[in-house]
Amino acid sequence: MHRRDFMSNCLGGAASLAAIQTRAFAAEKDAALRVGLIGCGWYGKTDLLHLMQVAPVEVVGLCDVDSQMLSEAADLVALRQGISKRAATYGDFRQLLAEQRPEIVLVGTPDHWHCLPMVEACRTGADVYVQKPISYDVIEGQAMVAAARKYGRTVQVGLQRRSTPHLLEAKERIVESGLLGTIAYVDIHSYYGGGRQFPEDASPPAHLDWETYVGPAKWRNYNPGIHPRRWRDCREFSNGQTGDLCVHFFDVARYFLDLGWPRQISASGGMLMRSSDSRIAMHDTQTAIFDYGDLQITWNQRNWGQNPDPEYPWGATLYGDKGTLKLSVSSYDFIPLGDGTPVHRDYVDEREKFPKDEQHKQTELFAAPATRKHMQNFLAARSEREQPVADIHEGYISSACCIMANLSMELGRSLRWDSAAERVIDDDEANLRLKRDYRGNWEHPTLENV
Repeated sequence: MHRRDFMSNCLGGAASLAAIQTRAFAAEKDAALRVGLIGCGWYGKTDLLHLMQVAPVEVVGLCDVDSQMLSEAADLVALRQGISKRAATYGDFRQLLAEQRPEIVLVGTPDHWHCLPMVEACRTGADVYVQKPISYDVIEGQAMVAAARKYGRTVQVGLQRRSTPHLLEAKERIVESGLLGTIAYVDIHSYYGGGRQFPEDASPPAHLDWETYVGPAKWRNYNPGIHPRRWRDCREFSNGQTGDLCVHFFDVARYFLDLGWPRQISASGGMLMRSSDSRIAMHDTQTAIFDYGDLQITWNQRNWGQNPDPEYPWGATLYGDKGTLKLSVSSYDFIPLGDGTPVHRDYVDEREKFPKDEQHKQTELFAAPATRKHMQNFLAARSEREQPVADIHEGYISSACCIMANLSMELGRSLRWDSAAERVIDDDEANLRLKRDYRGNWEHPTLENV
């Protein structure tokens, strides 16, 4: 079956299902939503807590391969829900989905575990909020879009910059009003430090199921530096800062400027300052170009040296012929050319309205309003059976482009992209590497098997 035929069948088969679901959602509007969380670490818990702040929720299941982290999450959720019944806990997401049948599933795992739980959640009838980047490889992303459409599910990606109040103001007030004029260049950058080295490998602790943690990824021995917060330094589990930080503001640029796929992606860099015998096998330097013809978007990562703009260590700068717009998660600044009036805005602070943000010490206060707004958009789209602002297809484009930037760097050549066929043009090796090999008995989702 051709890809277009497959997607058409998925969409057609979902139409009648969506009509039935719309009536069902109207009846359940005021009922508590049955929610499951897969991945109970830092951002998984944070996303769940923000969802609980904006909707009536009953958390029916929690899943993690770290039983200690899982128990701590269950304690926190029970405290927040104000009920004596603790959520059921699981070490296998498939068991949670089969036994609890949640209506909404949040996926907050490391990146290499995003695809399989999301696809299975769609199969079991749940709508999904999945963290970015949506996938580890490009074919996973294609399968995730296909699963959402085939089963008629609403899927929001955690690209909450699309729901960030001060950035939405910048979009309307500066970009859409024409204050920047013609925009031909966008610089995305991260000058955050690289962190300390990993210690020696060791045996995993008893509370951590390391075999399942690695899951479908290429095997890597346990190291105490990896879990819970340093897995992004492992190529087996992550696309590094390109998949973590670049994807956010690349997606912002696409959203602000109404962009789809670039025609070409190229990148260079590598481990330029990190020792080659380091236990961290992730690039510390990268320059990538996303070529849109009359618009160039670049990504500049440097995890060493001095930050050239201390107020904007991670962010994006849009350059127009009438002015410049700096964007970050904390603020924006418009600097006009000539006699115009500069504009500065800081992020919206909602601590007084939501004091529990400070009680959960891991909450990013600058991101909390954005995540709540993003959750509200997800719930509204779910009720109306419409696509949310960061629909899975938008997340797929932004994630796949960042993944291919790494692939370009690793292959040492530019990749020209056919957006209709969703393949690299005239590069068999690159196309083979759009899909990683899964380890063990795990089956890689594709367009054909979701």
